[in-house]
Amino acid sequence: MDGTVVKWAAEDGANISEGDTVLVLEAMKMETPVRAHRSGTLTRGEPNEGDAVRKGQALGEIA
Repeated sequence: MDGTVVKWAAEDGANISEGDTVLVLEAMKMETPVRAHRSGTLTRGEPNEGDAVRKGQALGEIA
C-alpha cells in the first residue's frame, strides 16, 4: 500500500528475527507496522522517515 514512513524501528545493520517490526508506515491516517519476513541482517533502503513510498517499492533487504 502507498504511504509515508513514520519511523524505522530497526537500525541499519541490525540483526533481526522473523516477525520483528522493521518500520512503521502511515496510510489513510492509520499506522501499520511492517514486519520482517525472515531473520537476518537488515540493510535499510532509500526511504527516510517522512518519505512517501509506493506499493511494491523495496524498503530494505534482509540477508
